[in-house]
Amino acid sequence: MLPGRRYNFDEVWYLIVRFKWLILLPWAFVAGVTVVVSHELPDKFRSETLIQVIPQRVPQNLVRSTVTAPIQDRLPAISQQILSRTRLERIIQDFGLYAEERKTALMEDIVRGMRDDINVSMVKGDAFKVSFVSGDPRTAMKVAERLGSLFVEENLRDREVLAEGANQFLDSQLDEARRRLLEHEKKLEEYRRQFSGELPSQLQGNMQAIQSLQNQIGQLAESINRDKDRKLVLERQVADINADAAPSPSAAATAGLGVDLDAPAVPVGTAAQQLEGARAQLQAMLLRLKPEHPDIARARRVIGELERKAEAEAEQAPVTQAAKPKPMSPQDLARRNRLRDIKNETDMIDRQMKQKEEAQQRAQRGILDLQRRVDVTPTRESEMIALNRDYDTLRGIYTNLLAKGEDAKVAANLERRQIGEQFKVIDAARVPERPFSPDRQLINMAGIGAGLFIGIALVGLIEFRDSSFRTDEDIVTVLALPVLASVPALLTAAERQVAKRHRALAVVAGVLVVLSGAGAVMLWRSGLLDRWL
Repeated sequence: MLPGRRYNFDEVWYLIVRFKWLILLPWAFVAGVTVVVSHELPDKFRSETLIQVIPQRVPQNLVRSTVTAPIQDRLPAISQQILSRTRLERIIQDFGLYAEERKTALMEDIVRGMRDDINVSMVKGDAFKVSFVSGDPRTAMKVAERLGSLFVEENLRDREVLAEGANQFLDSQLDEARRRLLEHEKKLEEYRRQFSGELPSQLQGNMQAIQSLQNQIGQLAESINRDKDRKLVLERQVADINADAAPSPSAAATAGLGVDLDAPAVPVGTAAQQLEGARAQLQAMLLRLKPEHPDIARARRVIGELERKAEAEAEQAPVTQAAKPKPMSPQDLARRNRLRDIKNETDMIDRQMKQKEEAQQRAQRGILDLQRRVDVTPTRESEMIALNRDYDTLRGIYTNLLAKGEDAKVAANLERRQIGEQFKVIDAARVPERPFSPDRQLINMAGIGAGLFIGIALVGLIEFRDSSFRTDEDIVTVLALPVLASVPALLTAAERQVAKRHRALAVVAGVLVVLSGAGAVMLWRSGLLDRWL
């Protein structure tokens, strides 16, 4: 191609007329081959099944399903299960699919090819389509129908398995939570048993017990003081009785001592009589004085001296001269009885005071023990808070798992009764009336276009390699030389006639090409071309 050459309509028309057969022959050949090839391609029929997702018939606020994933997420998993090799091999054997391929190819390759013929696609809303492509329209319908039923069955089985799995998982978790809760309850029980009385819940009771023991100690102290006052009164009574006692033949007036309350009356003035009076006086003093009192010690010394004197007199006195004791007077007898009653009452008061003092000591020890419990209550409270916090956590987990377990059981029953979410076939598979592939119209139009492109490409290649001068403009443009004159082509009458015929043929050929292209387009749009082929 000459550099700088410009192409106008005349130049283009010149090329078309010149290389008309180079354009028409490739176009006719490619278009013919395309028509033959498209006609020989096997028909493929596609049958589709439309399946809709039906929500569960029980409201979600009453029974919450364990399968909450949307259909867009679950559909790929279900498709993988259905398109497994085991199931596809069964379908191939049941319907006798790919009979020719099974004679030479491996089953794995046949299954892979069948997966390419199956298409699962979502449509608007909660619905999806399952389609199958086959050379036999009835086979395509049967396989699509089987695939749709497999999707429905697999969905029910998958939901039931998921519900059962969730139920079993929650049961195992519930058992574990129950075991941990029982172990913690045993720990709490052992802790309460070990530190009984020191627990925070017993603090108020301990404080009340301390108050009660303190009140008891106060009452015992008041009672002991009353007993002491009563004992002093009795001692004064004894002193008054001994002071009011008059000297009598049976009294030891010379020594100023009391009388023996139980001894018979003896003559006054003898050592034995004085000894009896001293002993009575000692008994009276013991009622109001302590044993270590000096007066008690002096009285005991006097009694010792009188005992020695009484022994000496007994040795000197003749045996036959034993003096007969005189009977006691009523006053002495009443005084003796009164002193004996006072002594008994005093002994009883001493015993009561001793018991009350022991009760005071026990109350004091109880207060100390209760106070120790009160002092360690903050420590026990911190420990109980930690134990109760863990217990509350475990109990909350157990309660939550128990509620979820019950919900899972209800959801499993819902799936078993098949009243949960289901797949329903809305549009069953039908026998396709026409093949969807191959698209012969499109193939033919593509062949026509490819033939024209090849012819035009060949013309362009020849023109690109042509470096001849055809017009004076080429000379001026390429060589930059002026043209002085041009010699026109001188044709004979025969040559002009031939040129006219060539031009007429070119025009006719062009018109035929245009008309054939327009007719092909019209036939393609009307579908008549496809029916004829």
